[in-house]
Amino acid sequence: MRGWLIGLAVTVVCVAATWGVLVLLARRLPPGLARDLAAFIPDCLTTVRRLRSNPAVPRRAKIAIVIAGVWVASPIDLIPEFLPVIGPLDDIVVVALALRYAARQVPREVLLDAWPGEPRLLLRLLGDRG
Repeated sequence: MRGWLIGLAVTVVCVAATWGVLVLLARRLPPGLARDLAAFIPDCLTTVRRLRSNPAVPRRAKIAIVIAGVWVASPIDLIPEFLPVIGPLDDIVVVALALRYAARQVPREVLLDAWPGEPRLLLRLLGDRG
């Protein structure tokens, strides 16, 4: 039992450290593609939190958004996070699908207000040409 707890603690610390690096890079990198990519997952989690508490978001959309948020926060993934470049790919796909689902039920302005990052990224994720 002790081994499992140590393993869990190490996993939590590694995930938290990875997220800390992403947040630091998102704040420190100059504007551009690298900064947008580093900020994507933290921006997604902020959006999930904001939409979850917004009364304009229907219950089904909230459920999809919360499932996506839990998926991103979970240390268990289809593609392990420690693999460079492709590690967060499953997280990005799940968030994209959840946001596209929510976008069909939620006014576009609500989604844009909840997104803390560059609006063009969210519009592109949703399939707009913006």
